[in-house]
Amino acid sequence: MQAMTVSMTDINLPAVLAEVESAFAEYERALVTNDVPVLDRLFWDSPHTLRYGASENLYGYDAIRAFRQGRPAVNLEREITARAITTFGQDFAVANVEFRRTGSDRTGRQSQTWARLPEGWRVVSAHVSLMG
Repeated sequence: MQAMTVSMTDINLPAVLAEVESAFAEYERALVTNDVPVLDRLFWDSPHTLRYGASENLYGYDAIRAFRQGRPAVNLEREITARAITTFGQDFAVANVEFRRTGSDRTGRQSQTWARLPEGWRVVSAHVSLMG
């Protein structure tokens, strides 16, 4: 297996960064409006995909999709208080945010690993946690 080599000039290539920022914005809109079909589309349809949530560990696309379909669609609005998106080469990126839910003083954290696949940019791994 050949290792991926990324030089410093390959980090945050403007066109690639714009693509990932657009995909992330689409995900965020879908998340706060509970647009489950879009959320499902933006996750990699694979048993290798995982999502660690605030109270659940989901292994595989099917488990993630089932969670989304059964999740209550209440109190989904949030304010992103910090955001960092970094791309590496043409096909790999990470997105990290801190957020606050409306009416809560707890800080949430979300990290996503994105990969460009034949079907487009997809989340291949995600993690959500709440502080204190």
